[in-house]
Amino acid sequence: MKKYDEKSLHYAKQLRKNMTDCEQALWYYLRAKRFLGLKFKRQVPISKYIVDFLCIDYKVVIELDGSGHLEGKQVEYDIKRDEYIKSKGYKIIRILDNEIKNIESVLEFIRVNIDPSPQPSPSERE
Repeated sequence: MKKYDEKSLHYAKQLRKNMTDCEQALWYYLRAKRFLGLKFKRQVPISKYIVDFLCIDYKVVIELDGSGHLEGKQVEYDIKRDEYIKSKGYKIIRILDNEIKNIESVLEFIRVNIDPSPQPSPSERE
């Protein structure tokens, strides 16, 4: 059973090719198990939504938000999106783009917000 739709997968592939500077900066630290030995994926579809970074083992989503996420309809959309993603058992860590300039603080924030006990992956639960 697919956990995403084809449109989301296509869009996720486009986003991987066109990452923002902030996403690229954080990805440098998250990729190849550089951060706490955890495996992260980038631009991952969860149903019709695409998350910036995902650690499947810990069921943690990391979202990098620009200033547009603090305004009007985008706030409403993010609330609805977060509710859906959380209903699937994921924890969401939101970080503002402008915080990436202090990457050590961002990495520490992520570290303290990740549950230290790994959760079974979706395939292990089924």
